[in-house]
Amino acid sequence: MSLSRLMKDGIGEGSTRADHGEISNQVYDAYSRAQEVRALAGIVGKAGLTEIDLKYMDVGDVFENEFLTQATDENRNIEETLGILWKIVSKLPKNEITKIKDKYVDQYYKEE
Repeated sequence: MSLSRLMKDGIGEGSTRADHGEISNQVYDAYSRAQEVRALAGIVGKAGLTEIDLKYMDVGDVFENEFLTQATDENRNIEETLGILWKIVSKLPKNEITKIKDKYVDQYYKEE
């Protein structure tokens, strides 16, 4: 069984929070795009990137610096973790958020 299938059974309403699966998918999608943009920047330079490309680069930086670098002695609970994920996604314009139901975007998205 794959890790994603195991995760799917342990998250969401009744286990964690209803938006958990969707926010996770959106952040991983955005981080993937950030990696593509970084590769493009290596070819055309940062000056050749669009405004939205730069936002995705910012998403990648925040994902790495605030989410992936959790200290071994940091006891982050699920609410804090989801809050960080929403902080990351909120760096993007709402029209870039395609994997999350509007009701969750309305509830958790923090306009920058």
